[in-house]
Formats: sequence, structure tokens, C-alpha cells
Amino acid sequence: MSHVLVTGATGQQGGATARALIAAGVPVRALVRDPSTAKAKAIERLGAELVTGDLTDRDSLVAAAQGARAVFSVQMPPMAGGQQGASFDFDGEMAQAVNLIGAAQAAGVPQFVHTSVSGADHFVDGERWASLKPYYVTKAGIQDKVREAGFTHWTLIKPGWFMENFRPSAAYLFPRGVEGGLVTVLKPDTMLSLVAVDDIGRAAAAAIIEPERFHTVELELASDYRSMREIAANLAKALKADLTAPDLTEEEALAKGMPVWAGVSHEHTGTFGQPARPEFARALGIPLTTFEEWTEKYL
Repeated sequence: MSHVLVTGATGQQGGATARALIAAGVPVRALVRDPSTAKAKAIERLGAELVTGDLTDRDSLVAAAQGARAVFSVQMPPMAGGQQGASFDFDGEMAQAVNLIGAAQAAGVPQFVHTSVSGADHFVDGERWASLKPYYVTKAGIQDKVREAGFTHWTLIKPGWFMENFRPSAAYLFPRGVEGGLVTVLKPDTMLSLVAVDDIGRAAAAAIIEPERFHTVELELASDYRSMREIAANLAKALKADLTAPDLTEEEALAKGMPVWAGVSHEHTGTFGQPARPEFARALGIPLTTFEEWTEKYL
């Protein structure tokens, strides 16, 4: 059986995909910038073959993709400025995607599975949301390039809100630690399309294992659909802490340590939601993780 080239293998989505494929007996070639890092070695110990390359270096990608049956694609915009004053290079994200798609084509890879974001095609423009437009335009533009690339089989996975964002170690929802409570402009009754990173890996692996069945599938992926009030209750139980869903203005949340970039992003989610729902993945036979199950396992 030929291997799958997994990008982002030391990150959340690529790592979950590599683990799911290895568990299913599918050979994995993990693209890493530095094979000597602890994260790269951890993936190698699971059974992945490491290949050195970079999404900014098309030639390295062509070499890495040789002989692959499929490519798992994930990109993040390069970030500068830290959590509070973060700036994102969306042109850089697009360039990385173009490099990977072109490299897969040049190497004759028949299948391309790309992970994007829920609702990328449904961005609502407006003055309030102007700062978010480059994010969504880039995600939607990459999706279009995958659709138009001419792969024998392709799949788009569009995950919702990562459950992993609620780890206290992620910091931006707990800027003052668990004792400081949740800090966000999301309202208590706001419903979130939650996704466990493990389920992204399962969905990607399912698509790779059954390329014909998943060809042209555009999966709006959610593992669970819960209100902030329910989320806070589950977190309180798992963390054994007195947590409630906050009801804060943007000014109040910023004063409590919310990153500047998070305010408009969370307000957009609260206003428009995300189209991802658990029933879409269930209809395809993909096992899912409830938020309660996730908190019990990881918190």
C-alpha cells in the first residue's frame, strides 16, 4: 500500500490525521521542517516516515509527494506579534496552499484532502467584519483551487470551533487562568459547532481510505452542538472549578485579558454561527466525540 503525505503532522489537525491513518494501517509520510524536534520524533515513533520539507519550498514538496496515494493539506497563516497584537499573513497562507496543490499535481498524486473552516463560503461582508474578510476570502480561495485542480478524487473538510480552544493551556479563553474564568464576548445562549481535533483526523482518514465515496464531499464538520452555558457547565465539572458562561461587552472582555483579535471574531460567530453540524458526519459513518467525552478525556 502506498503512503499518504500528511502536512502539518506536528500540529493539531495533521497530527490527528497521521494518528488516525496509522491506526487504520495506512502508511504515513509526515512532512516536517525539522525531523529532530520532539514533536517530529513523537510522530515517527508512532510509525510515520519523516520527510523534510516546507510549504514555502515547492521543490521540497514535489520530492515529498512522489509516490503518494493522497495528500492531506492544512495551512495556517504565518503570525507575528503574539496573542494580543497578532497580525496574520494571509497571502503567505495562500502561497503555501498553491505550492502544495502544484506539487501534488506535479508528482501525479490522485487524491487531495484539504481542511479549511466551517462557513468559509458564507462570509457576510460588512464594516464591522472587515478585519475578518482576508481570513475568509483566503480560506474560500484555497477551497476553489482544490476544486479546480483536477485531482481524481478530492475532499474538503470544514471544521467548526475547536474543543481544544477550551484547554486552559490555550490561554486566550482563560487569560487569567481557570480561577479568572472564561473571557469572551460569546453570550451564554450562543450555540457553537464544536469539533474535536481527533474527529478531524478520523474524517480525513475516512476520506483517504474511501476516495470514491468521499469524492467531492464538502463536509461541514462538527462533533457536537452546544451553548456556551452548557460548555461552561461541562468545563466546571471537568476542571472542578466555579465556572459560568460570561456575558461581557467587548470592553469588559478586553480589560480581562481577551486578545484584541478575538473580539470581532467571536462576535461574528455569535451573530452568524457556523453551518457545521454533527449529523453531517454521522450520515457518513464518522465516529464523533461529544464535548462531555472530550472534557473527560483531556481535562
